[in-house]
Amino acid sequence: MEPHEVIKAPLATESAFRMIEEENKLVFIVDRRANKKAIRAAVEKLYGVKVEKVNTLITPRGEKKAFVKLKPEFNAADLATKIGLF
Repeated sequence: MEPHEVIKAPLATESAFRMIEEENKLVFIVDRRANKKAIRAAVEKLYGVKVEKVNTLITPRGEKKAFVKLKPEFNAADLATKIGLF
């Protein structure tokens, strides 16, 4: 899968903004077939950051949500601004 196929959209909810500010995490809706390694590689390639950890879940609507924690040297708020969340 290509990186732009893995990452469908960033999520802009109140809880997602809290994670950006407090936990250095970004939340994305991703392709349901993507595994954690593919999500990590896609985020690193598309946005030029290093990923520390990826957690995923399937929502009740059937979408796959990925919680991507960035390494400490990268700021999630800066990346969120760059991709247009703020």
